[in-house]
Amino acid sequence: MAPVTVKPTRIDTAIADEIAAHTNSGLEDAAEALTWGADEHVLLALAAAGWLYVRLRRPQKLPMANHILAVSLTTAVLPHFLKSVFDQTRPDRLTIIGHGRGIPVSGKSRDAFPSGHAVHMGALASAAGLLPPGRRRAVRSIAVALSLTRVALLAHWASDVVAGFALGAAIERFLRPWTLTRSERRPQATR
Repeated sequence: MAPVTVKPTRIDTAIADEIAAHTNSGLEDAAEALTWGADEHVLLALAAAGWLYVRLRRPQKLPMANHILAVSLTTAVLPHFLKSVFDQTRPDRLTIIGHGRGIPVSGKSRDAFPSGHAVHMGALASAAGLLPPGRRRAVRSIAVALSLTRVALLAHWASDVVAGFALGAAIERFLRPWTLTRSERRPQATR
């Protein structure tokens, strides 16, 4: 048992109850497929492949590739550590109605806080600040949507996802000074 127990808020419980009462197996199957887009194994593989490609073909972009790889590694490790500190039951373990409507069982039962998928997506959304406006909005929209799949699957409480997303953004911003050169950073006013 972890040293700190986290309880869901009333809003968390209300959201989970509504999802359990109104979902269906089609929605759950779609959310389960989409959530793979925020999985640490997929993102680490993409970051490593991107880093290797940049190293071989576009060395001038290596600082950005180093940054993405460092952020991906950090956001892959930190949630596992935090889940050993925080103990929270996943909402899918507390519903019978939801399972009858297609809610799957996900992860370890007491590893709800924080959402690791949301940590990855928060970091991605923050890193999108380095992109031109159109791409930035698209990446951030995708990151939010993929994070919300964790709530739709009742794998996490809404507050787990919000906390994870904010943590991911903070990690990305914290690592920027060490991984990016000045020439790779964009001015604050354009973000």
